Amino acid sequence: MKEQARFWRHPAVPETDLLKARYVTHRFSRHAHDGYAIGLIVAGVEEFDYRGTLHRAGAGELVLVNPDSVHTGQAGVPGGWAYRMLYPSIDALSGIAAELGAPRGTPHFPRQVVRDDQVAALLARAHEAAERGDALAASTLSRTLFARLVARHTTPRPVTVLPAEGRRAVRMALELLHESLVDPPTLEDLAGAVGARPFALLRAFKAATGLPPHAYLTSLRVRQARHLLQSGVRPAQVAAEVGFTDQAHLNRHFKRVVGVPPAAYQRAAGTYKTGDSPNA
Repeated sequence: MKEQARFWRHPAVPETDLLKARYVTHRFSRHAHDGYAIGLIVAGVEEFDYRGTLHRAGAGELVLVNPDSVHTGQAGVPGGWAYRMLYPSIDALSGIAAELGAPRGTPHFPRQVVRDDQVAALLARAHEAAERGDALAASTLSRTLFARLVARHTTPRPVTVLPAEGRRAVRMALELLHESLVDPPTLEDLAGAVGARPFALLRAFKAATGLPPHAYLTSLRVRQARHLLQSGVRPAQVAAEVGFTDQAHLNRHFKRVVGVPPAAYQRAAGTYKTGDSPNA
């Protein structure tokens, strides 16, 4: 069956993206979002690894992914899966949680696959309104959706406990990687810069982020690429600025994380320039 994907910005809720897609052979690589990923499986089955645990979500079930939580995504049956996704920012859900008087702390989804027919129907209506461009209906339904999710399915985010020395090393390593997208250090150089042994840093880094440093760097590059594409920077230039070898390298990793190629993402953001490669 033919794969289709459309990615766009919410017409009325700030810092919220949407995806409507059907995938059969497409596989999402291990990655994390800086906000939430909230979706409804419309048909088929999605299978995904989430922090080392394999989940399967079928038609009518909700998929709830927390910020900075490493996960994958692939077909769980030969016919693939179709879904509608929303990607609200941490601030969007935290603000609603505060309005509802929820316990202090970032809202956290303890379960990644949930059956809640009322919320599922609300998500479908909110997503369809956003697809039509009906700003009033989409904003009303989306905020109602987020409020229901917070009230029914979240708890305060648990705190990751690492020894003080490990926390310090990981924090410094993250800062260095953020500053070194184009010319990153080796694991040995990274460990030396933060005053740790390579294997000890690798173990602490994976415990804190869910990814080894090289995979985290790829996810970070894609995240920065999204910001540049939204700003109207051409994909070829984006590839160079975030450290990918060339535009094809950007395209491959971007689609594995976001689900659509860079040019399609940029068209959704309204910053695509004619003359760019249609396959970017």
